[in-house]
Amino acid sequence: MFVTLAVLGISIILFVTGRVRADIVALSALLILILTGILTPAEALTSFSDPLVVMTVGLFVVSGAILRTGLAKMVGRTILKLAGENEERLFFLIIAVTTLIGAFVSNTGTVALMMPIVVSMTMQSDINARRLLMPLAFAGSIGGMFTLIGTAPNLVIQGVLTQNGYTDIKFFSFAPVGTVVFISGILGFWALSKIFLSQKVNMKAKNLSKPLKELAKEYRIRTFTAAITEASGVCDRTLKELRIPEKYSINITGVIRKSAHSRRFILKGEEKSEIAGPQTILHAEDVISVIGSEENVQRFIEDHSLTLIHGAREEPSSMGIAEAVLLPNSGLVDVKVKDSGFRKKYNVNILAINHRRQYRSDNLAHEVMRAGDTLLVQGRWKDLARLHQDYENIVLVGQPLEEAAKVTLNHKAPLAAMIMLLMIASMAMNILPPVVAIISAALMMIITGCIRNMEEAYQLINWESVVLLAAMLPMATALEKTGTVSLVTGGLVDAFSGMGVYGLLAGVYLCTSMLTLFISNTATAVLFAPIAFKVAQSVGASPYPFLMAVTVAASMCFASPFSTPSNVMVMTPGRYSFVDYVRVGGPMQILMGVIMIIVLPLIFPF
Repeated sequence: MFVTLAVLGISIILFVTGRVRADIVALSALLILILTGILTPAEALTSFSDPLVVMTVGLFVVSGAILRTGLAKMVGRTILKLAGENEERLFFLIIAVTTLIGAFVSNTGTVALMMPIVVSMTMQSDINARRLLMPLAFAGSIGGMFTLIGTAPNLVIQGVLTQNGYTDIKFFSFAPVGTVVFISGILGFWALSKIFLSQKVNMKAKNLSKPLKELAKEYRIRTFTAAITEASGVCDRTLKELRIPEKYSINITGVIRKSAHSRRFILKGEEKSEIAGPQTILHAEDVISVIGSEENVQRFIEDHSLTLIHGAREEPSSMGIAEAVLLPNSGLVDVKVKDSGFRKKYNVNILAINHRRQYRSDNLAHEVMRAGDTLLVQGRWKDLARLHQDYENIVLVGQPLEEAAKVTLNHKAPLAAMIMLLMIASMAMNILPPVVAIISAALMMIITGCIRNMEEAYQLINWESVVLLAAMLPMATALEKTGTVSLVTGGLVDAFSGMGVYGLLAGVYLCTSMLTLFISNTATAVLFAPIAFKVAQSVGASPYPFLMAVTVAASMCFASPFSTPSNVMVMTPGRYSFVDYVRVGGPMQILMGVIMIIVLPLIFPF
């Protein structure tokens, strides 16, 4: 028991610090349990074929197809248009639409889909985005409470019930709980956001094609413009040859060429702008945009006989600057900027990186990008739009509304919708076992071309989440084998049984809610679901309210920005601090717990 608890404790500490990938932590813990003889190899590896893991893989493919065909975005954009420029109407519609989509699509994918549209609408209408983005992230979690496939903890408790002979958990069995959560959430967040998030924090950016002035101070970058002279040593050389970032810790972000028929730069229509890249060749009389400290830029200008142009230049309307949030499952996570192929793939520049309010712009090529980082990117709006389409890696915010609201509706979208509806119907009416229905739907998405090929399907799967789940399931087995589950169960019964069965339910909810502040909701549900089942058994109560308490408490984690990927995603675009999450999310997490302890036994009697 001691070894198991030590492995679990160290794993939780590593999960909290985030210094090591969660899947590596879980696999390492699993290996230690095998090497110490607590688990046999068969017990440890059986989970990789567990129906729960297989369903999770299939759901990534199905929800990815719904997002990729543009179907979900079309629904979201169409409904949000009803809000107009009314902040209160927009608030309620955002919560409702996000909850609706989140019932069938992962909360990370839902928020990635909705956030660019919401930010652009607020900028266009001068509505305070701070009041909307945090509730948007929370609504993604609330949506998961409506259906069996809405969130991984729902699948976890369904698995525990099935293993113990309970088979009457249906696709929409969670809907009554989800309805209560939705009503409580929308009213609570409306009041708390009104109190704590209504103040404006430099969010106004009406002219979205030129927001650099608004962002430069926050990202601590300075922009300079310099003209290349005939005598300059940079003439007729590529930026790759010049190695300017390595020598001067500055970046050349753009070049403005003079037209063939004019020697002037400032008249509209007489210049050609381009994003600077490694193969960009500099010529005499070009004007370059430079990002860096004044000291380093001045040294570069003097060394190469350039002419500093004082005063701001008018950027072409086709050029823009926006923020891009790096998703937790992005292939760009833990990759250096210079190795990311960012400029080659998207034809945009990374000007600076915001890592949890630590801003970096010097020596950017050697910076390692982390999950949740916000990148300040520059490029043509048409290139930034291509970046926005890569929703598995990045969420682009700050686009003009017409760009953010564009929907590339694939002609396969109706087919994708039909496949998903058939999957839901087969699960709701028990025509097929859930795992068969989900895998069938995923396969049909590939066969019918809603997803182009198997390679694309594999790219849609968040393998870190899959491996984390598969490696954590044996941990629950180890806790059971070593008597740890019985020990914790006994402790909970001793501590809360004096308050009756409601007290025990409160104890299960409280412990789950506290743990999910520090580790993923999936891992929390895997650890606490068996304990909740044992607690119910020990007092002769139905396991349903106790297991429902686990899934709600594991998913409704609002008090920390780092408890869910969705919370992290909105932190920088919303200009939130950690305290903002405590002020808004903390009371909601407590309120949700109180309501659930009262309501769950009414829906699922003891």
